[in-house]
Amino acid sequence: MKIYRHILPLLAISGLALAGFAQVESASGVRKRSERDKKNNEAAAGPKITERMQGFYEAKEPHDADLEYMRQIYRQIDLTKDANTPLYFPEDVVDGQENLFRIILSQVVQGRVPAYEYLDGREVFTDQYKVNVAEMLDRFGIYYRQEGSGKNQKYVIEEADVPTGQVLNYYILEKWEFDRRSNQMKTRVEAICPVLNRSTDFGGDTRYPMFWVKFDALRPYLASQYIFLTDDNNLPQYSLDDYFNLGMYDGDIYKTRNLRNLSMTQLYPDEDDLKRAQDSIDSRLRDYGKHLWVPTREEYLAEQERKEALQKAIESGDSTALNVVDETTIAEKRSETKSSASKRTSTKKKRSTKKPKSVKSSSSSSSNSSATKSVRRRKK
Repeated sequence: MKIYRHILPLLAISGLALAGFAQVESASGVRKRSERDKKNNEAAAGPKITERMQGFYEAKEPHDADLEYMRQIYRQIDLTKDANTPLYFPEDVVDGQENLFRIILSQVVQGRVPAYEYLDGREVFTDQYKVNVAEMLDRFGIYYRQEGSGKNQKYVIEEADVPTGQVLNYYILEKWEFDRRSNQMKTRVEAICPVLNRSTDFGGDTRYPMFWVKFDALRPYLASQYIFLTDDNNLPQYSLDDYFNLGMYDGDIYKTRNLRNLSMTQLYPDEDDLKRAQDSIDSRLRDYGKHLWVPTREEYLAEQERKEALQKAIESGDSTALNVVDETTIAEKRSETKSSASKRTSTKKKRSTKKPKSVKSSSSSSSNSSATKSVRRRKK
């Protein structure tokens, strides 16, 4: 009986404690936790990304033995351009919609996505160069408050303190790789760096690259954020992940990986030379795969006709003629050459069908003559 007297109070206390976990305090008193509270808490915590989902978005780098060509390109994405405005708007959170910088900063602050130091062309994505979140926020003057301690320590930034209006540029690190197995030139974004634009005391603007974030680690969060690209169609059909994978952004090359680690402005101080060098690099990268194959007869003839038409237009000085010689005329000429080539092959086939009959007759006659001769010889 004494044992039961001690057990019953303990059971009652544990029951009250368990009931307390399923209750929520409110202004009117204590009420039971509802499904709406659970959904609100899950929404506030953000989308849950499992390891399996993360592995689905991680792209495996090809082996060096499978690569024929590889080049690293640094591009600057200016958010004032029309093609890049989906990365800037909305500035504030509207109906759960966030811009790119809010997504990146929230995931970095919460510790879900690691950030790495900006080393200006010598990027190394290892644990040694991971960014300390508190030091990074202090360095760029972003106000925050700490909650918890140790492993449970969190950094909370109010919406009004997020400097979305100052992030007007992004740096992205592209990799152009030609794979031998698929015989294709593939482009993938390896990392993204938000850049703060702040005015100085002398009236100019200074850019402050904040940190690098690996694109594969950020993809699960970008895939859940849909955007619309133009003002003509307000239906969000593409996600931010699609925006980068499909190359919808408009970025200028500001640096390529080189032995001296020099930027494009250092290599080409003149603006005209810089523009020509950027266009040259872009065209070489996009046409690299085309130069590996020998053109067909139809493509060669179409190219020769295009050159002749351009030469005639230049000699005559007719600007309208230069505009007429475009891709559409080339496509028409290719189709004409293909049709003419098919007609030639069809006529050749018709001619070839008549020849075998004479060949058969000659062969049969020769075989019969040889057979009679052999018989006569045997008779003799």
